[in-house]
Amino acid sequence: MEELIFLVNEATEGGYIARALGESIFTEADDLDGLREMIRDAVRCHFDEGQGPRVIRLHYVREEVFVA
Repeated sequence: MEELIFLVNEATEGGYIARALGESIFTEADDLDGLREMIRDAVRCHFDEGQGPRVIRLHYVREEVFVA
């Protein structure tokens, strides 16, 4: 696998949530540095040695709601 993409959203209770596209990997953390570490750890746990992605890409999704 060359690349694995994660969608990153801000959690409503604070912090960040990340979900992998095409894989059953989900993790969360209080800050972005912690989230990167949690993603690396989750990817290592999910794939067998040498089967994981070479690159992890984070796609940040931010929603904003305001009165029209």
